[in-house]
Amino acid sequence: MPNIASVFKEEIARLVRRQLRSETERLKKASSHHRSEIVALKRRIEALEKQISRLEKMVSKKAAPAVAEESETKLRFRPQGARAQRTRLGLSAAEMGALVGVSAQTIYNWEAGTTRPRAEQLAIIAAIRKMGKREVKVRLDQMQTA
Repeated sequence: MPNIASVFKEEIARLVRRQLRSETERLKKASSHHRSEIVALKRRIEALEKQISRLEKMVSKKAAPAVAEESETKLRFRPQGARAQRTRLGLSAAEMGALVGVSAQTIYNWEAGTTRPRAEQLAIIAAIRKMGKREVKVRLDQMQTA
């Protein structure tokens, strides 16, 4: 004949297993539901990313001419180029500074690469770049007489 304690113990274990099974079933269903939602969200993100890339391509094709125009007007500056331009024109740093409207030390700093000219100074440098030796000498003479 079975012992009452062992029967009671088995009955408690059966009830606990039954209770745990019902709890885990709810968790499994919730987990399955969350996984399916995650998959749906991932698909939606992928579709939206494709749409964004298509729109970016359309915008970049339309904006490409405007960007090309900007890059044509943008002035570049290289320290070696500044020095080469000054020597090509046969100017001292003081004379070059007078043309640009800065000091000789500023010209040396630009050529050394420690500083860079401002936008308005770059425009003046670009204008000087198009001049020849004679034009530069005439401009310097005009500045000295004025």
